[in-house]
Amino acid sequence: MNQSEDLRGRIAKYGPIAYLVTVNAEERPHVVAVRVAWDGEAVTTSAGSTTLANAEVRPHVTVVWAAPPGAGYSLIVDGVATTAGAIVRISPTRAVLHRTPEGDPAAPNCVTILSRK
Repeated sequence: MNQSEDLRGRIAKYGPIAYLVTVNAEERPHVVAVRVAWDGEAVTTSAGSTTLANAEVRPHVTVVWAAPPGAGYSLIVDGVATTAGAIVRISPTRAVLHRTPEGDPAAPNCVTILSRK
């Protein structure tokens, strides 16, 4: 299995609801809950005007899936966003599983799913 397939499988496991993090003009994070889907090699979601404006000017974004109940890792995907209408298309550049406070302290803090592109 290649890294892209592994990432698709992980996202399927974590589900369609995630948090999209963009950065505004004052360099402050803007976080919104979104419903994501795959489109080719990208993750897509609809977004509001603030998120779209942020992604257009500062396209490096992050998508975060909280750890499911009983799981010890959250999924974090960095990517480059493009916008078309109300849709944000995110091409993943890096993805990791990051251990939560409830995770096994003997487990690794961070597990790479997709190496930095």
